[in-house]
Amino acid sequence: MARPDDEEGAAVAPGHPLAKGYLPLPRGAPVGKESVELQNGPKAGTFPVNGAPRDSLAAASGVLGGPQTPLAPEEETQARLLPAGAGAETPGAESSPLPRTALSPRRFVVLLIFSLYSLVNAFQWIQYSIISNVFEGFYGVTLLHIDWLSMVYMLAYVPLIFPATWLLDTRGLRLTALLGSGLNCLGAWIKCGSVQQHLFWVTMLGQCLCSVAQVFILGLPSRIASVWFGPKEVSTACATAVLGNQLGTAVGFLLPPVLVPNTQNDTNLLACNISTMFYGTSAVATLLFILTAIAFKEKPRYPPSQAQAALQDSPPEEYSYKKSIRNLFKNIPFVLLLITYGIMTGAFYSVSTLLNQMILTYYEGEEVNAGRIGLTLVVAGMVGSILCGLWLDYTKTYKQTTLIVYILSFIGMVIFTFTLDLRYIIIVFVTGGVLGFFMTGYLPLGFEFAVEITYPESEGTSSGLLNASAQIFGILFTLAQGKLTSDYGPKAGNIFLCVWMFIGIILTALIKSDLRRHNINIGITNVDVKAIPADSPTDQEPKMVMLSKQSESAI
Repeated sequence: MARPDDEEGAAVAPGHPLAKGYLPLPRGAPVGKESVELQNGPKAGTFPVNGAPRDSLAAASGVLGGPQTPLAPEEETQARLLPAGAGAETPGAESSPLPRTALSPRRFVVLLIFSLYSLVNAFQWIQYSIISNVFEGFYGVTLLHIDWLSMVYMLAYVPLIFPATWLLDTRGLRLTALLGSGLNCLGAWIKCGSVQQHLFWVTMLGQCLCSVAQVFILGLPSRIASVWFGPKEVSTACATAVLGNQLGTAVGFLLPPVLVPNTQNDTNLLACNISTMFYGTSAVATLLFILTAIAFKEKPRYPPSQAQAALQDSPPEEYSYKKSIRNLFKNIPFVLLLITYGIMTGAFYSVSTLLNQMILTYYEGEEVNAGRIGLTLVVAGMVGSILCGLWLDYTKTYKQTTLIVYILSFIGMVIFTFTLDLRYIIIVFVTGGVLGFFMTGYLPLGFEFAVEITYPESEGTSSGLLNASAQIFGILFTLAQGKLTSDYGPKAGNIFLCVWMFIGIILTALIKSDLRRHNINIGITNVDVKAIPADSPTDQEPKMVMLSKQSESAI
């Protein structure tokens, strides 16, 4: 049985139909009754704008001629965004039922299943690079070949993100989840057939399928959180969904060095150990695919928040994927976040991929400890993610939290860089933990901040673009840092990342915080939510709406 929102302490508010191109208005406010007399006060159900009822502004905006009076920018926006034909009575508007919001217990099952198959996908991403020297010797290839087993995840994401987000927006959450889990399972089984020294291309094929699966996974945390979870838990849910991916990276750092120790002198034993790891991964991936097919649903019976209720009231035919993409790229705060998220997450990808090489440069024969350091980095980041999610749900201070975490990540990277060569591996554990706490804890912050400043655009599209940016920066950073590490040592490569992270801090400080989704959830509908196409004149310089004396007297 679904649980009403009032059990969470949030009252069920009137619905806010949010068709693309309109600001939300209360259902009880008929747009057709424009003749408002000031001596009788504002009509019940209307929202006053700077002292004037909104309905009268709507009527006034359509009248031209006579002496002209400009409206304030907010009034102009409110007036212009009312539906066309406001002069006609809207039949049945007064008697429209209020939308019910409720929280479904199934949301926890959906979140758990997603987190687990995301875990397996992340494990397969890092399982090669953390024991890169072992696979280099087994397959007889160069370190660059092994690095590409990780970088193919980043490379595949960029061209596939647009069809993947289109599929999510048009075909829904369940189909996207099935594709992600199914391709992850198929890739794992293909790798089981690559445990021979001349079959490197087979393991690359399996990894390519897993990288395609990732495209249908990384963009889902914010969508699952928004569609299934209420306003007081949405950021924590997003952080938990991201947590699954981080936990997979942690397991990928921990298990491969234990399951596949460096036994280069015994090829048969090495092949047996690799086979054990591959078959175990395949069995888990298969089980999770079956659970996804059984338990993963498209959406709950009732929307969990007023923001979701408003989106679900929008007619589907009004949605345009191309327009949504254009709107996002015309949203300057989102573009800045796109760059800064790419820098931070790309740096994390690069450090994760090259961690084994960095550690072994100063601590020869410490493959197992390299994996443990990676585990420390990610586990600390998991704690950071959950704490950041809880903090956002409590305070809604998205920009401030994002900027502070970015600065602390930069400081952590500087400390990690200049203490790596002190020859005390315990120090690397500590500095790696500090770096991971903030750098990995940043991931859900970026997702949730993007959803807030781009609402009502699709969460999957904004998250997908953030991840695409991360993959592009990840490839560039990994190649550049890998080259610098090989030629000049790990310190040079890490300093390279520090410079870019400092640039990210500056750009993050320039992001304008406009919490659109939060405003809808708390019932603020007479503010400029900007739920309109980004190419609308109201996103440019404010224009003047001219009123005649007749309209002015009505106000």
